[in-house]
Amino acid sequence: KAREANMPLDNVERAIKKGAGETDGVRLENVIYEGFGPAGVAIMLDALTDNRNRTVSEIRKIFETRGGTLGGSNSVNWLFERKGLITLPAGKTSEDEMIAVAIEVSADDATLSDDIFEITCPPEQLVHIKKDLITKGFTPKTAEISFIPKNYVTLSGETAKKVLELVESLEDHDDVQNVYANFDIQN
Repeated sequence: KAREANMPLDNVERAIKKGAGETDGVRLENVIYEGFGPAGVAIMLDALTDNRNRTVSEIRKIFETRGGTLGGSNSVNWLFERKGLITLPAGKTSEDEMIAVAIEVSADDATLSDDIFEITCPPEQLVHIKKDLITKGFTPKTAEISFIPKNYVTLSGETAKKVLELVESLEDHDDVQNVYANFDIQN
């Protein structure tokens, strides 16, 4: 993911050292932050931090300067489902064929978004379904546990721009691993 996002090598190496516990006396913990963006967009972030107090104040500041508010625990969690998410390039298979394959491997759903198939499944079945897809000749682009929104807020114009700026600022924070939001931008 870091290479795809053109992250500097120093940041990648520092993150690897943090994750491997190679930093002296530093204990990392996984924290979920929840909040609201402009137009009531629900946002969840998964962070890995060595200092909860520092990270929460930095995340709060990002929310506040970008028109959002940091919420309490479980303030938006109920708007998302924890699911396995597998993405596949859509080049050589039709949507109908992919839906049939998804049903065959016991996935919950398969949808086409731009030129990528998104297959969702129960988190505990992710590894099994990924193996089944590989056996059937598919090469997954990603396979991860994700938070999938139950419903979406449709945005356009200036509001969409503000929400995108907020999400990008959150993604740029060093401690943030993933950002999940329930918005859909209308063309």
